[in-house]
Amino acid sequence: MNYVLSKRLRFFLGHLGISCLIAFIILVWVFFIWYPSSLATAVGVINIFLLILAIDIIIGPVLGFLVYKEGKKTLKFDLSVIIILQISALFFGILSIEKGRPVWLVYNVDRFELVRKNETITEHLEQVKPQFKQPSWLKPQYIAVEFAKDKKQREDDMFAEVLGGISIAQKPERYIDFDHAIPQIKQRAKNVKELEQYNDIQQVQKILHKYPEATGYVPLKANAVDMTVLINKEKGEVVKIVDLRPWK
Repeated sequence: MNYVLSKRLRFFLGHLGISCLIAFIILVWVFFIWYPSSLATAVGVINIFLLILAIDIIIGPVLGFLVYKEGKKTLKFDLSVIIILQISALFFGILSIEKGRPVWLVYNVDRFELVRKNETITEHLEQVKPQFKQPSWLKPQYIAVEFAKDKKQREDDMFAEVLGGISIAQKPERYIDFDHAIPQIKQRAKNVKELEQYNDIQQVQKILHKYPEATGYVPLKANAVDMTVLINKEKGEVVKIVDLRPWK
């Protein structure tokens, strides 16, 4: 009996250890590559990711422990089914996170807009510049949008955003290199002192102390929680995306 329990326990601990290792690798990839710098909070992916971890770390090993019985004829089959279900749930969960990951941080007029992979409109892919046709598999990229020179097109863009909720930031055919936005960022970046109106003053001071090169900020509009992009106004460079509210 003790021998059987020992093998059962060893299997459980081995299964749990492998599950934890896989979960750790995925955690590092998701929060340091796909969703860096508070973007996980901005997009609202944390709860989904915790659910995936619960399935991977808890449910899989626990079910394996419950069905494990030395000498059981269907033991290999039962364990195989559990592992396959665990891997399948993990795969579809990661696929969902990948489809919803932020791929573009688009400067538009006076703010950044976070565009997720599944929000990109690709109806006019033939008009898209080569560097913007496929998003990176790594971190989201900073880019800018080009405003229409035609008055009617500008009006159409405005109506599409107001009535349909479709921003030009979602249209890759309007993308241009981020360098084009630097003069406008220098001009329109807000004073960091304004952040104290919308956040805890001590929290703002603590973050600004950590990034002394930040002399301005630009709001980041996201689908779950809006964030703040700290800027060096003199250079027009992005310093860091931080978890501060940029407006009320």
